[in-house]
Amino acid sequence: MIYSLNGKLIHKDNAVAVIECGGVGYKCNVSLKTAALLPMPGSEVFLYTYMKVSEDDVSLFGFKTIEEHDAFKLLLSVSGAGAIKVMSILSDYTPDQIFLFIASGDSKSLSAPKGIGAKLASKIVLELKDKIGGISSNSQEILQVSAATVEGSPTKDAIEALTSLGFSYSEASVAVSKCDASLSTDEIIKKALASLSRRL
Repeated sequence: MIYSLNGKLIHKDNAVAVIECGGVGYKCNVSLKTAALLPMPGSEVFLYTYMKVSEDDVSLFGFKTIEEHDAFKLLLSVSGAGAIKVMSILSDYTPDQIFLFIASGDSKSLSAPKGIGAKLASKIVLELKDKIGGISSNSQEILQVSAATVEGSPTKDAIEALTSLGFSYSEASVAVSKCDASLSTDEIIKKALASLSRRL
């Protein structure tokens, strides 16, 4: 099993990175988020990898961070969540966001990426909700911050306002967690809405 590659990036696009190691070019399927973090061709690059072997194909998947690598393996363990669908999820969301959606039961957000749908998203939440404890410290911190917000606090009010607009609790929590807690409710809502609108 090839765990990682360290070599010269000789080609990249939104879905593929080719890394030359010892004179051999390894084609890695990558998410949009990993593709965006890659340097220009000709540069040295390191990727964590996952090799998927089937009867008629051997595919290599590359990840810029170990968190994305681990999220890929976890999502792939769900029956029906093939590698292409998992990469679609990882292209739309960070691992922390994915873990937060699962932990909070937010199948709505998980169903948004191309090729996922409500049925598979619900299955992912059902099968993985009890497995993500300790996997992502950042997502757990966001959940804790959301849970700790007291009634009447700006962050709590902002989350409630955003959910009343149709956003899921986890979507609202992620957006609000990126805002300065010392801001007023209205200011937090405006900044959170700006963040959420960039994802639409």
